Amino acid sequence: MLLRLPARVALFYSRARRAAARSGDSWSLQSATGPRSLAVLLRAARGRRRVIEIGTGTAWTTIALALADRQRTVLTFDPKVWPERDRYLRLAGADATGRIQFVEGGGEAGPRELGWQPDLLFVDGSHDRDLTIRTFETWRPALAPDAIVAFHDYGNPAYPGVGEAIAALGLDGEAHGDLFIWRALSSG
Repeated sequence: MLLRLPARVALFYSRARRAAARSGDSWSLQSATGPRSLAVLLRAARGRRRVIEIGTGTAWTTIALALADRQRTVLTFDPKVWPERDRYLRLAGADATGRIQFVEGGGEAGPRELGWQPDLLFVDGSHDRDLTIRTFETWRPALAPDAIVAFHDYGNPAYPGVGEAIAALGLDGEAHGDLFIWRALSSG
């Protein structure tokens, strides 16, 4: 599966998996975006330079987004700072980590004074229906005209709130495994 990823991302994921296994970090191994979904996300992200991620976790997806495009900046939100995160940031190198900004807090408050107009919004936060709806609704006015919004864990029975939120929002998009991708130019 790693062969579907850009070389720099595949190398990072391989090293991160080994580091997680050696340290007993089973949470990262289970919760990180899987290679198949990551490949879909990175294809959707091509040419997109201002990325907002809701739900950093231990930053594997954050790092992958930065590694995949040397001109991309990632602003990522999480109410919890996972202590393991620094281990994986060290694996990524200064070039990638220098283009990542962390915000301790949920992304449901939207852009606030940050002034960001993202062309990709990756929603992988609480998975709660109402919070997912609120997150999307607060970021939607700030999205670039051709933005893409990707929701992770779509169709996952453990997280029914994601699919419920997409249905309640009436979004017309495409499902790719456990990712749902909506384009701002779409009718919905």
